[in-house]
Amino acid sequence: MYQVVLSLHIIFIVTWFAGLFYIVRLFVYQREAGQKSPEEQAILVPQFQLMSKRLWYGITWPSFILTAILGPTLLYLNSGLLQLPYMHIKLTFVLGLFIYHFLCHSFYKQLQRGEQIKTGNFFRIWNEVATLFLVAIVFLIVMKNSLNWIYGTLGFILFGLILIIAIKIYKQVRSKT
Repeated sequence: MYQVVLSLHIIFIVTWFAGLFYIVRLFVYQREAGQKSPEEQAILVPQFQLMSKRLWYGITWPSFILTAILGPTLLYLNSGLLQLPYMHIKLTFVLGLFIYHFLCHSFYKQLQRGEQIKTGNFFRIWNEVATLFLVAIVFLIVMKNSLNWIYGTLGFILFGLILIIAIKIYKQVRSKT
């Protein structure tokens, strides 16, 4: 039973992350569509809102809910995991990811109402936050011993800095073209 629940948990984590990655990308496109001509806006903004609605409620939320149910089920089926130090750190990152999801929901609702929140560049950076959570959680699960998670945390911070630098470089290159 544990292996089945674990497999389903991994599947819904993957679809949840796919939804999180793509929804924020749609936020970027929708914000940038708001800077186009009125004719282009009239076509693009409603299309991005529709795409966001289908993705958010058809894939991302269901995947989030199933992940949130299956994760505690795994801990119930193997309660010894809660005795391991790395699991506490992993669950802290998962809590952060839940907060990220709810913040994305807030952004989604605001954009659906046509509110001009945040910039396209903000959403580009925001999109990488999910990447940081993914990297941190996967490394914690794979490298379970205490010395490796310390290096993993340092690597996580370094990876975040590299992402920020890459985004700034991309923005400069994009503004030149």
